[in-house]
Amino acid sequence: MCSPKLFVLTGGPGAGKTTLIGALAHAGFAVAPEAGRHVIRAEQAQGGTALPWIDPLAFAQAMLAHDAESYARLRTAPQPVFCDRGIPDVIGYLRLEGIPIPEAMWRAARAHPYQARVFICPPWRAIYATDSERRQTWDVAERTYAAMAGVYTELGYTLVEVPRAPVDTRVKFVREAVSSV
Repeated sequence: MCSPKLFVLTGGPGAGKTTLIGALAHAGFAVAPEAGRHVIRAEQAQGGTALPWIDPLAFAQAMLAHDAESYARLRTAPQPVFCDRGIPDVIGYLRLEGIPIPEAMWRAARAHPYQARVFICPPWRAIYATDSERRQTWDVAERTYAAMAGVYTELGYTLVEVPRAPVDTRVKFVREAVSSV
């Protein structure tokens, strides 16, 4: 059983997910921001070590906690909610890092199902950029995309690739896809 109103947008870093989420919010949709950036900002503000470049497992656990809280708060929303990544992304991240995935993370991914169709943004070199929170190389961005596609497919989701196009075209694509659900 999936949560029919929680739609995940996933993919590698720098593929336009957060920009698309922002545009969907501007269009009036409810959104859930990405856990990773939230955790990084919180950890940096308090001098914490649950950061991807210090303690990747603690970082993953913090993202899982954030995503589980968001899921609990939003799963019964009456309108569609767009999530900038979902719980399965944490598993993809650990795979990418070569870290064994705790069984509790698999259980969490199965216990918190999203809408069966997951929007995935493919790597897009023309818009890719790094910043103080996104330190991954282009190669890592491509491998992240593959890891996310693999995890969501393994968990039984259907991937819907978002076109590499201007954000207004992407918004229209997502709106049309959601209206057919």
